[in-house]
Amino acid sequence: MSVVVPVYQGAQTLRALIDEILPWTTPRFTPAGRPMLVEEVLLVFDHGPDDSAEVIRQLATEHDFVRPIWLSRNFGQHPATLAGMASSGGEWIVTMDEDGQHDPAAIGGLLDTALDEQATVVYASPTNAAPHGMLRNAASRGSKWLIARALSGDNTRSFQSFRLVLGEVGRSVAAYAGSEAYLDVALGWIAGDVTTSPVALRAEHGRRSGYHLRSLLSHFWRMVLSSGTKGLRMVSFIGVLFAALGLALVLYVLVSYLFFDVHSEVRGWASTMVILLFGMGAILFSLGVIAEYVGVNVKTAMGKPPYLIVGDPAAGPLGRVEPVPHEHRTDPADA
Repeated sequence: MSVVVPVYQGAQTLRALIDEILPWTTPRFTPAGRPMLVEEVLLVFDHGPDDSAEVIRQLATEHDFVRPIWLSRNFGQHPATLAGMASSGGEWIVTMDEDGQHDPAAIGGLLDTALDEQATVVYASPTNAAPHGMLRNAASRGSKWLIARALSGDNTRSFQSFRLVLGEVGRSVAAYAGSEAYLDVALGWIAGDVTTSPVALRAEHGRRSGYHLRSLLSHFWRMVLSSGTKGLRMVSFIGVLFAALGLALVLYVLVSYLFFDVHSEVRGWASTMVILLFGMGAILFSLGVIAEYVGVNVKTAMGKPPYLIVGDPAAGPLGRVEPVPHEHRTDPADA
């Protein structure tokens, strides 16, 4: 097994997570009695605001199975996860969060489910509410339900960052997924059977979530755009809907003109303004949706990468910050 952990604010939680994974780096058995071994833990540094980089370096020094993956800048959780998948070598890939809400002891149950049901992707199915607050949990469920219903995203409601993926499937997705692809949607493009396994979530270990309203909305919109062209079909549906509303408005104006005593100036102004508002609103909304799809294609055509793996900044030119003392300086020409 390869365990991939995207790291953004893990300074306080990574050490405890590695300590929990440590027993599984020697041969153990799943609940069903199958042998299992965690060969490597890939900590993907995504340039967070805390001292995660230093903690990753310390853990890599202390444990041979810890492999740091350094990104050139902050790319986000899904690109960081893809970078870890691309760098993995295990027969299976487990992805989990850094904050401690995912219990490594549940990995064995995910593997049993995958083998029992011959599934290439297994999502953890929480048996309790996620520790994010009532409003965020409700918004998450609502957005997944909306995409599942409106965009035919059959597995959308199963999406979870705690997942088990067949190694060759995960590495293949990491190789072809574009910069704007939503990881779980991209997995669904090639994965065979996808299933879930019950898992109890734990509270985050004393740190606030790295997601804010803007990033959550961006996360949701990326999932919509990655779900294919069904969003464009919705534009056509909205156009038909507004056309029907316009027809109803015309009938209303005719009835008012024939059967009610309304001043012509008021009647003409109101109907004109309503038609303009409906029509312009429908056009602008449709153009906005189309522009989003065009933007995704432009970024893909320009070759924008979803992530870029680099060396440890502290071990390269960026780490040479101390000036040479004056007495040790020599002219490069003399050397």
